This record gives sequence, structure tokens and C-alpha cells, in this order.
Amino acid sequence: MSLHSRRTVLTAGATALLALAATACTGAGAADGKGSGKVPVRIAYQAIPNADLVVKNQRLLEKALPDAEVRWVKFDSGGDVNTAVIAGAVDFGLIGSSPVAKGLSAPLDIPYKVLWIHDLIGDNEALVAKKEIASVAALKGRKVAAPFGSTAHYSLLAALESAGLSASDVSLVDLQPQDALAAWQRGDIDAAYVWTPTLTELRRTGTVLTTSRKIAAAGKPTADLGVVTNAFAAEHPKIVDAWLTAENQAVELARKDPAKAAAAIGAELNLKPAEARAQLAELVLLTAREQREPAYLGTPGKPGALAGNLRDAAVFLQGQKAIDAVPERAAFEKALAVEELSRGAR
Repeated sequence: MSLHSRRTVLTAGATALLALAATACTGAGAADGKGSGKVPVRIAYQAIPNADLVVKNQRLLEKALPDAEVRWVKFDSGGDVNTAVIAGAVDFGLIGSSPVAKGLSAPLDIPYKVLWIHDLIGDNEALVAKKEIASVAALKGRKVAAPFGSTAHYSLLAALESAGLSASDVSLVDLQPQDALAAWQRGDIDAAYVWTPTLTELRRTGTVLTTSRKIAAAGKPTADLGVVTNAFAAEHPKIVDAWLTAENQAVELARKDPAKAAAAIGAELNLKPAEARAQLAELVLLTAREQREPAYLGTPGKPGALAGNLRDAAVFLQGQKAIDAVPERAAFEKALAVEELSRGAR
């Protein structure tokens, strides 16, 4: 299987985002552990129907860590999570494989490691176009939206390439999923590559041209990954272990009782349980045991294929001039938290 000097000036939008994240993460001195006397654990999550939302909804981490102050902060994309990590606003985060590859490369060089694979992206990310557009090749000259730097952006460009098109053959627009939906409803765009739950809304009135599952089968798979900052992992190994155990517990629940897991996900996304279950089924979830296999994270001394997947994504990003250079595979191997995973969830 193959997946795919820090900036000193932030944009106004990124600065506003960080201010919001800081407000959400702190409150009553929680960010520095003062006031409550509890260790702050700040988690960046996204509205993706995987087991991470089960952990949040069922308060699995809070129950396992009564002496911690667990704060969940919602973000719209992995790029936004990267910005928050750089600012020191979060400790754990859910980020797509393409933004993680960017984060581990110059100029960002974010000091974090990949702790978990939240999901292998399948039919939950797709390219949807107006009904009169019958193929990816027919997008030539059209306006297409995707969150730049995301796994959807990566898959979109792969889809264009396979159809004999380049990025310059279409008018690419950088939009977050909800903004893409609004633009779609206004008729401002012809197509969008996004993920659920926004994808579900686009599919109601559009035509699916391809999915990330199909693109993965063609050799360019993507994933949603869980990262932890190096500093937090070194200072709080027991919290990292508890986080891994909670995530694995949620995956096992989704495997054994998908209806219960879907109910929790639906509550977080304001979806009916049946719809949440359908979206959950579009993802591939892996247990901790499976993630220790050579095809994924691997084990101490034997880092898995995910390192090569991330390097492949970095090659793509360099081609898009999104990073300065492609790190050696060893840099990505070092960023796989195989030690933590080996001692964590079983």
C-alpha cells in the first residue's frame, strides 16, 4: 500500500483562527494548568464521521483521565490544525495525510509525530460536478473547488492528471467544505472535491465523477491521521497511552456495534443515525493491532509503509510549490510514533 524556516508571518485569517482556538482551549487558566490544577489536553478535531467523534461524544478520554482538563476544538481542515499546532494552541490533532506531509517538511518543520490512523479515506471524499458534466475530462475550463493542501486537493489533482488535464486546465478555487457547499448552491462553481458530511449535500444535486477510493486503487491513497506534538508526548506519556486506548476502544465499538457508534457520530454531526452509519461505512477503520502491521505504522525498529506514503505526498506538494524540498524517507520514518503505539492500546 502506498499513501501519500517555519513561516514567521501569519495571514489575518490564520491569526483570527488562532485567537479563536486559544479562546476555546483556555478559559479559567486551563491552558497552563492553573486554576483547575489539572493537566490541559487540547484536541483539534474535524467533522469527519470516524471513531474520533465517538471518543468525543462518549467522553472516553475524560473518563480515562479524571485529572486532566480535556478540551476539544473544532477545525475545518488539516491546514488549519497545522496552523494551530505551530502556534502552540493544541496538543493532539486530526490531520489528513497531505497536510501532515506538509507539516513535516520545510518550511513548516512542525515538531509532531503520527500517532494513529483515524481512517483510510474511501468513498467519503469525492469529486462532485453539475449533472451535465459527465467526466473529469469535461471539467476543462470549469471552476472547481477544494480546500488547498488537503487530502481532497491531492486527490483532485490526481484525478485531473489521470484524465489528461493539469491544474491550469481548470479554474481552481480554495474553499473549505462548507464554503464550497455555499458556492455550489449559489451556482458559483461547477464542481467540488470535499468530504462528508458536506459531500452528502453535494451528491443530492450533483454527479460523482470519482472518489478517493478509486484514486487509492490507482495508487494514490490518502488517510486521516492523528498527530501529537513531540513536547507533549515526551512530557505526558501516560496521557498519550490513554488517548491511544480511547481511540482503539472507539474503533472496536464501530466494528462490533456500528449502530451505537453511528448514534454517537450522528449526535456530533447533527445527522440521523442511519445517515451517520452510511457515512461511517464509507471509511476504513483500523485497530491498534492492524496499525502495527508493516503496511501502516509498523513497530519499533520496523517503521511501516506510511512513511513512504507521506513522502509520496511530499513529492506531490513540492510539485505544487507548497513545500521547499522533499525530506528523505528516514525523516518520515522518525515521525511515526511506533514506540508509543507499541506500548499503548492493545
